[in-house]
Amino acid sequence: MKRFKASIIGGSGYGAGEIIRRLLLHPGVDLVRVASIDYVGDNLSAAHPNLEGLTDLVFQKLTPEEAAAGVDVVFLGLPHKVSAGTVPKILGSGAKIIDLSGDFRLKDAAEYEKYYGAVHPCPELLARAVYGLPELNREAIGKAELIASPGCFATAITLGLLPLAKAGLLHGAVETVAITGSSGSGAAPQAGTHHPVRAQNLKTYKPLNHQHLPEIAQTLGLAGAKDFRHHFVPVSAPLTRGIFATSFVKLDARVTKEQLTEAWAKTFANEPFVRVPKKRLPEVAAVSGSNYAETAFELGPVEGATRTVACFTAIDNLIKGGAGQAVSSMNLALGYDEKTTLEDAGGYP
Repeated sequence: MKRFKASIIGGSGYGAGEIIRRLLLHPGVDLVRVASIDYVGDNLSAAHPNLEGLTDLVFQKLTPEEAAAGVDVVFLGLPHKVSAGTVPKILGSGAKIIDLSGDFRLKDAAEYEKYYGAVHPCPELLARAVYGLPELNREAIGKAELIASPGCFATAITLGLLPLAKAGLLHGAVETVAITGSSGSGAAPQAGTHHPVRAQNLKTYKPLNHQHLPEIAQTLGLAGAKDFRHHFVPVSAPLTRGIFATSFVKLDARVTKEQLTEAWAKTFANEPFVRVPKKRLPEVAAVSGSNYAETAFELGPVEGATRTVACFTAIDNLIKGGAGQAVSSMNLALGYDEKTTLEDAGGYP
């Protein structure tokens, strides 16, 4: 099979480090350059110490066009709003583009402006982007030129609610609380993510107004949700990696546990990276360091005309919620087995 070439623009962040690690292990894709405005001229291990001695590549200061020249796939590890200005410069270069920012996930430019606080500079490209959630868009990802890799919260919450959406059981208001690790805030230290104020602390941020809200609603709507209304509270936790999401959904009292068990089994039966534990509930330690997600549910008692189901999902925010999912999309877009370089289980505990 042909060997492919890859490059990364914005290569010093945590997500980029995980992409680099996976590409160095890939049997058919060669990482040929990494662009960054930080660590220019330094070996990649300057930002990613776990790569010490594993590569001779250095960080380069490159234009987007230079970074994309002659490669088959370009990963964008850039901040929101920066990717939107970069994509038009390399779209049409012949390279597949996989963007890890939120700039091309939404189809509605007005929603983007509301949640990201900026007018989208190229709204005409939003329709061309394919949302990179393999569990929903595997075939389209394989044909895409521009792939918008999902957000970490959006991945966890969507996977937990996807069986209900596909079964026609997801409608009306849904409440979610999701706890996340500090690596989701990026490599640059900030007042709210500094270790001493996080290590023994729990606090919310962007309650009921997180930028992943429209992304989740858009995705679940396409999967079958009706009149979906979402109240989401994210919580900052003293973890380095991981997201644990709990969503509460009111169902008709006639819905049974057997129906839900069938919905979960049908949705994830052929999904290589989604596990439904048989004798326990999902937990972060079981998926940390891996591209696997765990999801399950608990059904409450009948209360009048309704009963509540709690949907649980655990993922590693940097891998299944970011870099690993992007590598899955690359594999699909280049014709490789989706699981290539991603099947390791991570460590425990």
